[in-house]
Amino acid sequence: MSLLDADGAPLLIGGDLRPGRGGVFATVNPATEETLGQAADADTADLDAAIGAARTAFDDTDWSRDHALRAHCLRQLRTALTEHAEELREITVAEVGAPVMLTHGPQFQGPVDDLEFAANLAETYSWETDLGTAKPMGIPSARVLRREAVGVIGAITPWNFPHQINFAKLGPALAAGNTIVLKPAPDTPWCAAAVGAVIAEHTDIPAGVVNIVTSADHGLGAQLTSDPRVDMISFTGSTATGRAVMTNAAATLKKTFLELGGKSAFVILDDADVVAAANYAAFSVCVHAGQGCALTTRLLVPRAHYDEAVAAAAKTMGSIRPGDPTSSGTICGPLISERQRARVEHYLDLARAEGGRIVAGGGRPADLDRGYFIEPTLIADLGNDATVAREEIFGPVLVVIPHDGDDDAIRLANDSPYGLSGAIWGTDPGRIAHVTAGIRTGTLSVNGGIWYSADAPFGGYKQSGIGREMGVAGFEEYLESKLVATAG
Repeated sequence: MSLLDADGAPLLIGGDLRPGRGGVFATVNPATEETLGQAADADTADLDAAIGAARTAFDDTDWSRDHALRAHCLRQLRTALTEHAEELREITVAEVGAPVMLTHGPQFQGPVDDLEFAANLAETYSWETDLGTAKPMGIPSARVLRREAVGVIGAITPWNFPHQINFAKLGPALAAGNTIVLKPAPDTPWCAAAVGAVIAEHTDIPAGVVNIVTSADHGLGAQLTSDPRVDMISFTGSTATGRAVMTNAAATLKKTFLELGGKSAFVILDDADVVAAANYAAFSVCVHAGQGCALTTRLLVPRAHYDEAVAAAAKTMGSIRPGDPTSSGTICGPLISERQRARVEHYLDLARAEGGRIVAGGGRPADLDRGYFIEPTLIADLGNDATVAREEIFGPVLVVIPHDGDDDAIRLANDSPYGLSGAIWGTDPGRIAHVTAGIRTGTLSVNGGIWYSADAPFGGYKQSGIGREMGVAGFEEYLESKLVATAG
C-alpha cells in the first residue's frame, strides 16, 4: 500500500495523520517541472497543536525515561523504512531531484541505517556518572551527574538532503528521550510526510512523540522558534536564517543547535598530484548539482601549477553532463527550483562582471529544455575577495584561486566567514599536519578521506554554526546535565 495520497500527503500530529487546515500545496519534480501532487498545508493552529502534542508526550508519559522503548522504536522505524525503501527512494528522486545512485548512500539508505547508532546509544549511554564524595564548605556530599532529555525539540530542515538531515535530528533527539516537532522545507514535503506515515502506521512510537508539520508558509518556522513550550531548536539551513532563529529563540533562552552554510576550501599542496586532486575537486562539486553545504567550492592551487589545475578541473567538469536523476549514471541532477537556478545564474553574472573567466559551463544545458538544470561551471582568474569566492552559491560551481605556499593556503582557506569543511591533498605528512592544524574548520578530508559517518560529529566554526550533529557529540546536544549532591 502506498505511503502517500497524491491528493494531499498528511501531517502527523499527536499520532494522527490529518489534513492541513490551510489546505494543500503542490510539490514539483525539479527534473521535469511537473507537479507531483499535493502536500498538507499546515497553518498556525496546526503547528500549535503539534507543539501541544509534543509537550504533553514529554511531560505526561514515560518516553523520556524508558530507554528500552526508545531503542525498540528506533530499530522498528529503521526496519519499516527499509521495507518501504523502493517507494521512499522513488519519492526522493522525484521530489528532490537527487540522482538515484545517491539514494543508496546519503540521500536515503545511509541515514536509515544510521538509526541503529542512535538506538544503541539509547541502550548503552552512561546516563549517570558518579563524581565521588567531596567536602564543599565542610559538608561531605556524594555527587552524581545525571543526563536527561532537553524536552520538546523544534527541528527545521532544508531540502537538499532531506532524509539525511531529518534523521540526523530525529535519531539522536528521540534516542535521548525528547519529543519533536519537525518542520521540513516547503520544497520537499513528501519526503517528510512519507516518514510520518511510516511512524504512524508501522511503529510503536507513542502519540505526540514525533509530529511532522509540512507547510508552504516559511513563517511557521518563526512560530516554532519563539513558542515557550519548545525547549530547543535544531536548525539546518542558511547562515542568514540561522541568525533569525537565534534572535527568535533568545526571547525564551532556548538551547539552539545551528548547522549553517559553508564556502570550504580544497587545498592542493605543491607536492601533490595536481591533476588527480583537481579532478577530484571538480567531480565533488558536481554531485547532486553542488547542493551541499560542506562541498569544497574554492580550489586553492599552487601558483606555479595554476594553469595545469584549471585545465584538469575544466576537463572533468566539461565531461559531466546534467541529466535525468532516475538514470543510474547521473551524478549531477537538477537544482531544486527555478528560484535556486536563478540564484546560481545571478552569481555567474557577478563572476563575469568582476572579471572572472568561465572556463567550463556557465549556463543552462542546451540539450535539456525542461527541468532546473545548470551546467557544471568552473570560474578562474578571480581572487579570494570575489563575491563568488566568499558567498555560498549552492550549485555546481567551482572557483580556482592560486596560493603562494602552505602558509598562504592556510590564510586563504581561513579568509572566509565560514568554517564548515575542507580538503587537503599532498604527500609530505609533516606539511599536511601543519596545514591541517592551521585551517579553522569543523571537518577536513586528507587525500580523499571521508569524514561522514554516524559516529563522527559534524559541524562548523565561525558562521557555519553552533554545536555538532551526529556522533556522541550530536547525541549530547539533545541532553541536559543535572548534578545531584546528597549529604552524608
